[in-house]
Amino acid sequence: MTPELEDLFAFLRFPSISTDSRNAGDVRACAEWLVAKLTGMGLKTSLHPTEGHPIVVAQNEHKPGRKTVLIYGHYDVQPVDPLNLWSNPPFEPVIRDGKIWARGSTDNKGQMLAHILGVEKTLKEKGDLPVNLTFLFEGEEEVGSGNLAPFLRANAELLKCDIIAISDTGMVAPGQPTLSYGLRGIAACEVILRGPARDLHSGIYGGAIRNPATEIARLVATFHDAEGRVQVEGFYEHVKPLEEWEREMWSTLPGTSDDDFLRYSGSSKTHGEAGYTSAERTWARPTAEINGIGGGYQGEGSKTVLPAEAFAKFTFRLVPNQDPADIMEKVKAHLDKHCPPGVSLLYVGGHDGKPFYTDPHSTFGQAAQRALRNAFGKEPVLIREGGSIPIVQAFRDILGTDTLLLGLALADSQIHSPDENFPVENFEAGIRLNQALLEELAK
Repeated sequence: MTPELEDLFAFLRFPSISTDSRNAGDVRACAEWLVAKLTGMGLKTSLHPTEGHPIVVAQNEHKPGRKTVLIYGHYDVQPVDPLNLWSNPPFEPVIRDGKIWARGSTDNKGQMLAHILGVEKTLKEKGDLPVNLTFLFEGEEEVGSGNLAPFLRANAELLKCDIIAISDTGMVAPGQPTLSYGLRGIAACEVILRGPARDLHSGIYGGAIRNPATEIARLVATFHDAEGRVQVEGFYEHVKPLEEWEREMWSTLPGTSDDDFLRYSGSSKTHGEAGYTSAERTWARPTAEINGIGGGYQGEGSKTVLPAEAFAKFTFRLVPNQDPADIMEKVKAHLDKHCPPGVSLLYVGGHDGKPFYTDPHSTFGQAAQRALRNAFGKEPVLIREGGSIPIVQAFRDILGTDTLLLGLALADSQIHSPDENFPVENFEAGIRLNQALLEELAK
């Protein structure tokens, strides 16, 4: 095994699950491993405690007259449930079929470590970097980055830069370099419907008392029409329309056809807003998704109850010009409008993040495309991304800096799922990409 892969395996062995308090010590230990690694490379490195998990900052010597580049990543990972669906223990990485299988291998440890190792290689080869560099790594991306924005505000001078680079997005197909210039935003909430004071006998009370489980299903059903269009009043009011060049480019990309979506998802048929391709729906159209719904008896067999309450969990993926706060006000109004008498509605707000959009043809965007071309030996494609990285727009709002999104993930990397994986060739390409990127941004 190469020293680079040994480093990655050591990094992946930390069960740095940020959402579970039982793993707080593991998250901290992972951050301390990063500090030791970066310090050993000759970078000035510091560990910053927050109300949650720590933030790691590392810098080379900043010299006048050079571009300043900030590279962001996150060392926290998603939970591993259901554990029985993993082919190997999630924090005991293995290489199989040319891929590294472990939680965090793609999201985001493999991608961010490629940048670290690219910098290490350049320092060993040349003794210096062509730019002033700042690494900024957090341990709370998977739980909404709640402490990072305050840290940015408090340390704006320390983190001042000309451009930000992140590898936490995807490639449209194996070997196809991809620059993402947009991210959907997100707004999350939970709705709880409460009816009777306690679970009731469904024979004695059924038909006389409104059932919260039935009503949560009805309420959820009001959010879409049969074509998949969101029915919240004013939901599409500020949506940025697709550009013609975007529709033309995306129609020719590998890995984005309906057949590709079906193959990667395991579904039998695509579905969504009429008039758009699957790629257009996921990259440039807003959605309302129900992430969980439940209530009443969940055990084996039957229990004839009318449940006292039921719930649904929502996330709304947002596109440029939509504001999470505005959307949630519209969602609240929709919920109030459709909540029937006989049950009470409790709205619980969740995390949010603004959508992001930048010009891929800017000077820095062109430099990123040259670096991708250099690292992969192929012409890069330009896409927007269906996922959300809430802190990206905060970087613009607080630091006044745009972000380049240079993804190394593949559609079958199974991030957030069992058997997460990362191709070894993408890890190695990421190291080359870092070296090429810093050279191009320095010009």
